[in-house]
Amino acid sequence: MTTGPSRARRPRRRSRRGAALGVAAAVVAFVVGIALGQALEESPPPGGTQTIVRTLNPLQLPPAARETVTVTTSAP
Repeated sequence: MTTGPSRARRPRRRSRRGAALGVAAAVVAFVVGIALGQALEESPPPGGTQTIVRTLNPLQLPPAARETVTVTTSAP
């Protein structure tokens, strides 16, 4: 039985694209962690008062009833 030339197997290296994606993922996770930490730090303490402002518009009024004025003149 004949076998082909033996080749020494090299350990697989990470490609540059894979390494770049790993670094990019680590940077994104770091930035998200910092943003979340600042958001939690700057939030107001729970149980505070809350003010709600509402603007109320006036309702339409019905037209006022007209009064009839009768003027009588006396004839001489």
